[in-house]
Parts: sequence; C-alpha cells; structure tokens
Amino acid sequence: QVQLAESGGGLVQAGGSLRLSCAASGRTIITNTMAWFRQAPGKEREFVAAIGWATWRGGTYSDFVKGRFTISRDNAKNALYLQMNNLKPEDTAVYYCAADDDGGRPVRNEGGYVYWGQGTQVTVSS
Repeated sequence: QVQLAESGGGLVQAGGSLRLSCAASGRTIITNTMAWFRQAPGKEREFVAAIGWATWRGGTYSDFVKGRFTISRDNAKNALYLQMNNLKPEDTAVYYCAADDDGGRPVRNEGGYVYWGQGTQVTVSS
C-alpha cells in the first residue's frame, strides 16, 4: 500500500507561481508512474501531468498546462512535485497526486491510477 499526501497549495494572484509536493509513504514509489489531476468546483476531475519511472523521458502534460507546469520526482525522497508558473484563474481547483501500481506508461485517465491523495486547494485570483 502507498499513502500519498499533497501540500503546497494556497492562494496566489494570476501570473504567480506555486510548487505542489506529494509525499509518499508505505513503500518506495521508485517504480510507480505518478500523476497530478485536478478538480474544479462543479467539474469532473481532469488530468494535469504524469511522469513514469524513466524520468529521462520527461513528463506528459495536458494541453492547458503545457509550457507553464513542470512535473518532477525525487525518488530518493519518495516525492513528486508540480511546479506551476504563470497561474491563471482557471487553474483554481483541488489538485490530487496519484500513483499507479505497475509502473506502466503514463496515462491520462483516472482508471490508470490506484493510489490517491486527499488533495490540496489551489486558488488563483484575477
């Protein structure tokens, strides 16, 4: 079992930056594919970014964050990160960290991930 805990959310003005962290516990996540999803009020949860164990391949991003957000991981710290720059009001959402169970290729659908954190709120004011 893997437990995930997000942190780093908060209130920021449009154009600002935040760095989200996801701490994993229970066992190492070095072989897991990890991802960030988000859910805005009244909307379904949507894919943001993912990264496999083969970090040299880089991350996979949704179109609406590409060029602004960067996903990374530190396997020595059992942690996942999301650097968010040039934030927009439409980025306001609860952000969730997720992990798969078999180290498969990064996928964009929720069903590809087994472990989920409780989420951290990101609010971007205009």
